[in-house]
Amino acid sequence: MSRIGRDEVEAIAELARLTLEPDEAERMTRDLDQILDYVAALQELDTSGIEPTSHAILLATPVRADQAMPGIDPETALANAPERAGSSFVVPRVIAGDEEG
Repeated sequence: MSRIGRDEVEAIAELARLTLEPDEAERMTRDLDQILDYVAALQELDTSGIEPTSHAILLATPVRADQAMPGIDPETALANAPERAGSSFVVPRVIAGDEEG
């Protein structure tokens, strides 16, 4: 029995503003159904004696005094930069919009 239908996958894709081709919608339906089957299998496990954790192993969290420290020298920070402008990194534009100037 399928836990999720193609119409639900298409509705989720629309909410996420994704355009799925028909074969992609079919594949996503199968993939999401398999994921839901796996989650259902995990829910059948008896975890009553298991304490909740956020990590698989215990991690010590070092604590230090919160004090201001001098920043890194700009020349050191930019030493390996592929491109720079003065004391700044030059990076590709990622947001479309009006050109500066």
